[in-house]
Amino acid sequence: MKDKECMQVLDDIFMEIFSKKCTLNLDQVLSEFAFDVRLPNKVIDAVDSKDTWASSINSNKYISQTNMEKYDEYKGWMREKEEISSLDDILNLWNVINYTTTERVYDSDNVSKSDTIYGCENVYRSQDCRRCKNVVFSDGCANSEYILACQRSANLNYCIKVDDSSDCSNCYSVVCAGKISNSFFIQDANSLHECMFCSHISNRRYCIANMQFEKDEYMEIKEQVIKWLIEQFKNNE
Repeated sequence: MKDKECMQVLDDIFMEIFSKKCTLNLDQVLSEFAFDVRLPNKVIDAVDSKDTWASSINSNKYISQTNMEKYDEYKGWMREKEEISSLDDILNLWNVINYTTTERVYDSDNVSKSDTIYGCENVYRSQDCRRCKNVVFSDGCANSEYILACQRSANLNYCIKVDDSSDCSNCYSVVCAGKISNSFFIQDANSLHECMFCSHISNRRYCIANMQFEKDEYMEIKEQVIKWLIEQFKNNE
């Protein structure tokens, strides 16, 4: 996914959650939302000396999946037998072929700067994602669409900074929760709709800081919270 396409996805996510377009650039989005997300890092392909992206950076040599497959096609990775007289011989021979493969993308379309991506579409600098679409700066997510800076979660739709959670939609900043919708700043909760700043409660709607409000009261306060959040984002532009 190219930068321009990525920004369109971010606009779509922001509009769904905050009813405002994203005013930050990609570097600012990374710093503001994904500062604590484990993401692929840029390394150098040992074959063509070009940039490539790896989820593991504990290797001495890297090769992109594309270059690895090309080598396999025109030459193959098997080698002629050589005499081995010591463990050092084995280690030296292993070093010749021991590249860490990067940008591993399987059954996916429009993926960039990512590693270990399976059955996904439109992915930007993310890793270990499965059956997802429109993903930016995320790690370990599955069966999700339109997500930004999410980690170890599944069944998300239009979410920003959702960690260790499932079945969430139109949410910002949710941790260890399930079945959350149209909510901000939720932790360790379940089955909440239109709630903010709540923890350890279930089966509620229109709650703020674990206090029950009428719908009209709640929506008025929510507007103020969104204005405050947007202002915070602008301060980091």
